[in-house]
Amino acid sequence: MSQDPGTAPLAELRAQIDEVDTQLVDLLARRLELVSQVGEVKGRHGLPIYAPDREREMLDAKRAMALDRGVPPDLVEDVLRRCMRAAYTHEKNMGFTRQHPDLGPAVVVGGAGKMGALFARMLTLSGYDVRVVERDDTPEQVAAVVADAGLVVVSVPIHDTVAVVRSLPPLPRHCLLVDLTSTKTEVMAAMLAAHPGPVLGLHPMFGPDVDSLAKQVVAAVPGRDPEASAWLLDQIRLWGARVHEIGAEDHDALMGLIQAQRHFSTFAYGWHLAHEDHDLTELLALSSPIYRLELVMVGRLFAQDADLYYDIITASPASVALLERYHDRFDECLDLLRRGEREEFVARFAEIGAWFGGHAERFLTESRTLLAHADASR
Repeated sequence: MSQDPGTAPLAELRAQIDEVDTQLVDLLARRLELVSQVGEVKGRHGLPIYAPDREREMLDAKRAMALDRGVPPDLVEDVLRRCMRAAYTHEKNMGFTRQHPDLGPAVVVGGAGKMGALFARMLTLSGYDVRVVERDDTPEQVAAVVADAGLVVVSVPIHDTVAVVRSLPPLPRHCLLVDLTSTKTEVMAAMLAAHPGPVLGLHPMFGPDVDSLAKQVVAAVPGRDPEASAWLLDQIRLWGARVHEIGAEDHDALMGLIQAQRHFSTFAYGWHLAHEDHDLTELLALSSPIYRLELVMVGRLFAQDADLYYDIITASPASVALLERYHDRFDECLDLLRRGEREEFVARFAEIGAWFGGHAERFLTESRTLLAHADASR
């Protein structure tokens, strides 16, 4: 049987590609080594691990270089962003500098939970003396642990937070009391009533399974004596997160849209799909990248804790009223289709587009990158 005449040159080309790939792996290893050294320097000098201006300048420069050399700029940016994500996950790159060297013990109430454990770990890596208590510990045990605390972080389920705050023993006057729950108005009032010292509300806008806090968002709600909590916000920034300060009422109103409405919409969409009598495998087989990505974002919800999402959706009394308004507007939009109102549909489409403004085009560009990744993962 004769050999395909293209086999030999193809094998040679593949061998050359393998050699280039080997060089790429060596370069990636060298890059990670250099990034580790950067992390050590940042740690010594108290610099945040995430520097957005530096990142943007570097990416812009490398995109221009790629264009000049005939390489797709998006490819270069994708590779570099993936390198940066990998670097952020290494603890030695995170710059764990202790912002408050004189702080007494940091106590995490609910430290066995996932979010509490994450914050306990970050504080420990930053050099703080971290102690953990749980809801089922006796009042005497809790009182002994918090007696000399410099920081108390309450990280328990939403529906238990206010009760746990009210049950805390007296804390040292200088102790900073913090919560991590996703609604703020009620719990801030409870903390201010329970503790005469400094108070701060935090809401990590991410799940506890993140590899790094780099580029994550933490909402911060000022309570009492903001100067006494400035060190903790600086510490969180050093971990790479972006801190957004906001009042309790504004926070809860926005969380209605960002969390309650979004999670309820996902729940309703999942319920609808589950009762349309179609096999998910067939839906995936016929999915474009954008629909597959949508199914991924919907499906991931149902691999998580149902009680948690019920609490998030119902945490604020205003959430049900918001969802009712959403339901009414959904009905209005559906009525356009029932009446065959093409022109009115187009007019409302333009109205919504005007509300998004320039963000619509930017989101279109960003979504292309997401869709490329979704397509590559199939």
